[in-house]
Amino acid sequence: MEVPKELLYTPKHMWVRIEEERAVIGLTDYAQLEMGMVVFADLPQEGDEVTAGDYLGSMETVTDESELFAPLSGKVVSANWLLRKEPHFINRFPYGSGWLFVMEYNNPEELELLWTAERYAEIYHAQE
Repeated sequence: MEVPKELLYTPKHMWVRIEEERAVIGLTDYAQLEMGMVVFADLPQEGDEVTAGDYLGSMETVTDESELFAPLSGKVVSANWLLRKEPHFINRFPYGSGWLFVMEYNNPEELELLWTAERYAEIYHAQE
């Protein structure tokens, strides 16, 4: 399992890449391995205002459904609509073209609640 050091992580297996006032969000390699092949991704809508912890959508596999929750507060500015046609990109490229959405975050203090790659890898016995 891959855990890129430059990213931040949530206990619910989402990764966060900070790009100035924006955050790119995706599902971790660990999560996609545990879930199995993703067959449908219900993503948040552009313009949605969310608070950290809010329900954002879901991922469906052939056997299960997992909910997505906002890792930060802010406004969704982009969703990866390529995943409508190619949801398996979440499995094949979890840290690349399988990203889920981009948001403008509005509470920088929430970044301190996210985990480092080292902590995530230690807790989930993943490889950095």
